[in-house]
Amino acid sequence: MKDARLISWMRAARRDFEKFPYDVRADMMRALTMAAEGSKSDNAKPFKSVDGGVFEIALKHQGDAFRVLYAVKIDVDIWVIHVFQKKSKTGIKTPQMEVDLIRERLKQLKEALQ
Repeated sequence: MKDARLISWMRAARRDFEKFPYDVRADMMRALTMAAEGSKSDNAKPFKSVDGGVFEIALKHQGDAFRVLYAVKIDVDIWVIHVFQKKSKTGIKTPQMEVDLIRERLKQLKEALQ
């Protein structure tokens, strides 16, 4: 294994992640490990609804869509800030409620790490 950053979790994100199907969790952890090692999974892309340094891993599993959002520029760790199962019927756009929650968690994390 390469020198890697730690993967840290906001408590609510970890709790929600544990509810994902096993196969989804395994694939998400592989993608997070790649990020911790300094590369990027094909399933990860910048999350443009917030300031830079936040990435979204998007996976489909048995017709459902799962998302993990992580921050790479806040601390030395990779921080998983939010996970959710996307249920929006309005296409690929992330629901505003989720975007607002992501912004709030980023703010809380930055304040906690100061």
